[in-house]
Parts: sequence; structure tokens; C-alpha cells
Amino acid sequence: MKLKKILTGILLLLSSILIAQVNFVAKVNKKKLGMNERLKVVFEMNADGDNFSQPNFNGFRVSSGPSQSVSRSWVNGKSSYKKTFTYFLTPTKVGNFKIGQSSIEIKGETYKTLPISIQVTPAVKNPTEGENPDFVADRSLHLIASVSNPNPYLNEAVTLEYKLYWDPEVSINMPQELDSPKFRDFWSQNIEIKQLRAEQGTFKGKQSAFVVLKKVVLYPQKTGKLKLTPLTLSVPVQVPTNRRDIFGRRLTNTVNKNVSAGNTIINVKPLPANAPASFSGAVGNFNFRVTQTKTNLKASESLQVKVEVQGNGNLKLFQLPELKVPTAIEMYDPEHKEKVRTRLSGMSGSISDTYTLVPQYRGNYPIPTVQFSYFDPKSGVYKTKSSSSLSINVLEGPNPQSGGTPPPAGNANKNENTSSNQKVVAPPTQFGFIKTEANLKPLASSQFFKSTLYWLLLLMPLLVVPVVILLTKRSEAYANDASGTRARQANKLAKKYLSSAKKNLGDSTNFYLALEKALHNYLKAKLRIETSEMNKERVKELLLSKSVAEASVTDYVQLLQTCDMARYTPSTQQTMEEDYAKASQVIAKIDKQL
Repeated sequence: MKLKKILTGILLLLSSILIAQVNFVAKVNKKKLGMNERLKVVFEMNADGDNFSQPNFNGFRVSSGPSQSVSRSWVNGKSSYKKTFTYFLTPTKVGNFKIGQSSIEIKGETYKTLPISIQVTPAVKNPTEGENPDFVADRSLHLIASVSNPNPYLNEAVTLEYKLYWDPEVSINMPQELDSPKFRDFWSQNIEIKQLRAEQGTFKGKQSAFVVLKKVVLYPQKTGKLKLTPLTLSVPVQVPTNRRDIFGRRLTNTVNKNVSAGNTIINVKPLPANAPASFSGAVGNFNFRVTQTKTNLKASESLQVKVEVQGNGNLKLFQLPELKVPTAIEMYDPEHKEKVRTRLSGMSGSISDTYTLVPQYRGNYPIPTVQFSYFDPKSGVYKTKSSSSLSINVLEGPNPQSGGTPPPAGNANKNENTSSNQKVVAPPTQFGFIKTEANLKPLASSQFFKSTLYWLLLLMPLLVVPVVILLTKRSEAYANDASGTRARQANKLAKKYLSSAKKNLGDSTNFYLALEKALHNYLKAKLRIETSEMNKERVKELLLSKSVAEASVTDYVQLLQTCDMARYTPSTQQTMEEDYAKASQVIAKIDKQL
């Protein structure tokens, strides 16, 4: 009997030692992998520690990590604790490598893991990526900058489209633009996309969905290799997991991934050197014409001559040729008009200069031919177009010569500046829209003394003083209201800890994780306890010892249980909103009693 008691005592002692033993180990998901696969390394411990030191990953590149997780359970009065650091590694070369030792300090002692040998082979046919959603999102997202013509001429239209592709195994939410592309050395015009629409297509021979995010029309203003800075997006990606809800539907993890289109190079060719004298930078395909509103008129009457270019090309980036007229005709500065639409194919429409002409003498005056030259990028040659012959026939008015007979058409300009010329006098109604007399009247002056504003400013201090006294008394009463102040502070504290949970309303998994963390952090701050003491029985005991009402303690513990259950059962939007409101009330009640 005595020997039996001794053996029992020894067994109990050994079991307590084993229970209290600290374990710190390294685990991998595979010890042999291909160059196109990734390795998952987990460092696991059964006690909380500090100063974790990662090992030497020789032969590998860290693709993700370390990601840290903590779990705690309480079964039959016994607690268990697990903390992990997880890495995902990409091999950099073929060969045999070792995952070195990592270390951590637990309760003043330093613990180390054993090295792990890993063999890296050439790429395998069917790679496996493990369970990391980051890798699935990386592999499934592709942002592409598509250029219609990577080798345009100077001032030739280039269409740029940004397309986001994703694999069918994942889904995405609305992307957010982090960095916009810069179009230095380009004239650019964004094409409005009224609504983003997902379409089906292929990417590198694989069926994918895609959406066109941005369309831009560019006109290069310099020659040579021009760089477009990349577009960078943050995309929420929903990656399916191996877990399912009670209805059999697959659960997903949401991962925010940054994706960039990369730098795009456009090699701009210079225009040929044999440009005509009338070339002013027009590139495209155009029609040219010069028209007039009148052919026959009297001296001092006016007419308009329009110089117009129509077609497709860089309409806003060149100047129209100037109109030349005889000196006997007075010409005013032209009125410039643009009717240009910018579409994905480039600019199209028309631009024009309209000149107003007023002849001074009788006679026939020809308008010199106007030439317009442009470069056609399709044929690679310059083209020149000339206006049709125009003339102005002034039927009535003074003769430009002293003899009184009108000169021939070709000599209408000669000797018109001699002393015998009699210049036409414009009638008084010709420019009747210009006022020659202002008819200004002085503004009526008002007297400030005894005015409405005077009495208002005089009586304002008498009105302000009672208002200030009233506000001061209300402020003092507000400050002296101790119970009200504590209630307000409690509500403010609840909002502070629950702000993260509120941001995740609608996402059941992240909402309840944030809610549970908020409840734990609140009690850690108020009761000054460690994470290792955060179990329901210990929390209940501490709160009751602080004279917190049992109903409030029960509500708090029920909320923690709800957070645990939410990991395995789906929750509706209404349920999450109710739990959020209940958590705010519970924190406020407990804070007023502590």
C-alpha cells in the first residue's frame, strides 16, 4: 500500500512536469518541392514568448510573413495555449538547403528549433501552393497596360487601356487607385467610363475575367523612348478556402493585394525632314477649305471669311494658316472655334478661324490662295491642300485712284496710299454697339449715424451678455454632472475599442474577430491583466470581485461565447448590428461600475 502511494506520487509529479514543459518547434508543409512551388514554414510554441528571431532562409526568398496567430482553449478545467509564426518561402535555386534555427525567450529561458533539410527540384508539372490566400491572390491577379501603337509618329494618336484580369477561382471587389500614371511629354485625354463591366476573355491562353479600368488617348510631344509611369491599385480579393458553412457553401478569405501595371515604353518616331513650308504640326487625315459669306458688297460693308480644317488627328495641337488680304481691305483678328470630340480612336471634328473683312474702296479684290499641309501617318508622307480662288467685288464706294475709274482686279492695291486717295467714311451706325458716352451717375450715399446698422451695433453688447452668462452656467452644470460625465466617458471608451469592429460590419469573420479583440483589450486596459489570464472563468471572477453587476458580467461572457460560435456559423447583417450595439452597452455599463 505504501509503495502504491509512492508510485502514484511519482506519476503525478512526472505528469505535472510534462504539462509544464515548453515546446517550441518548426514545421514545414513539405520537405521536397519544385522551383515553381512555395514552402510553408510554421514556428509553433505552447507558451507566450518574446524576442522571436527568425532563422536563415538560405536558398529561399520570403514571399509572405511572418504572420502571427494565437489560440487558447479551455477543456475540462485545463487550458491550452498555442502561438505560431508562419512564413511562405519561394525557392531561388535548385539544391539541398536547410531552414536554420530560430529562437525565442519564454519565461526568461531561450528556446531554439532544430534545423530542417529541404530539397528543391526543377519545376514540377502540377505545382501546389499550400493554403496561403496571398499566393492565390498573387497568382490570380494581373494588371495590364495595353497600347494600340507602341511605335507612333510625333503627334500621332495612341490609345492606352488598363485592364485588370483575374482567374475564375477568385472574385474581386471595387479596386482603389493608389498611384496614378504620369503622362509627361504627352498631351493626354481621359475617356470617361460610366460603369465598370466585367467581361470574359483569355490571359496567356487561360480563361479569365477582366474589366477595363481606364482609357486614355495620348499624343506624344517628344521623340524617342518615352516612359509611362505605372498605374497601381489596391484590390480586395476573395479567395475560397477549404471550409464550408452549415449550408455547404464554401467560405472565403478577403485579401487586399497591391497590383501594378509596370512601366510602359512608347518609342516615338520623328516626322520626315522634308516638311513643306506651310506645315504647322498637323498629323492625321484632314480636309481643308476657305469660304466667304459674300461676293458682292458695298464699301464699308463687312463680310466673313472662314478658314476651316475637318478630319481626324491632333486638331487642338496645331495652328491654322493665316489669311492674307489686299491692304485696301481692313481685316480684324479672327474668331477661333473648335468642335472637337476626343474618343478612343483620337480627336475628330473641326476647327476654324473666322475673319471679318471691311473693304474701303470700290473695285475687285482677289484673296490669295491659302495652303494647308499635314502629315498622314498611314501613308508616311506629307500632303498639301490649297483653297479655291476667292474674290471680293466692291460695287459702290470711293475710287482708289484720283481718276475715278476702278482699277483692274490685279492692280486694285496700287497707289491706294497716295494723297489723292479718298478713304471711305464709315456710317455712324456701323459700330453702333460701342457706347461713346457712359452716362455714369454717382451712387447714393447713406448716413451711418442713427441708421439701422448703427442701432444694431449699439444694442448688440446688451444682447450678447445674457447669452454668455447662460452658456457659462450650462457649461458649469455640464462639468459638475459627475454621473453624466462618467457615462459620456464610458460611451467614448466603448466607441474607441469598437471602432475596428464597426468598420467590418457585413464581414462576419473579421467583424467577430475585431469584436472579440475589442472586448479583450478593454478588460486588459481596465483590469491590467495579461493575455494569458483572458479566459471566461477568470474574467467573470475578476469582474464580480470588482463589484460589477452580475447581469453585466453575464452579458459580457455571452458576447465572448457569441464571438467563438461565429467562427463556425454564418451571421446576418442584423445579428452583427445587434451584437455591436450590445457590446457598446456592456462596455459602458461595466466602465461606470469599475
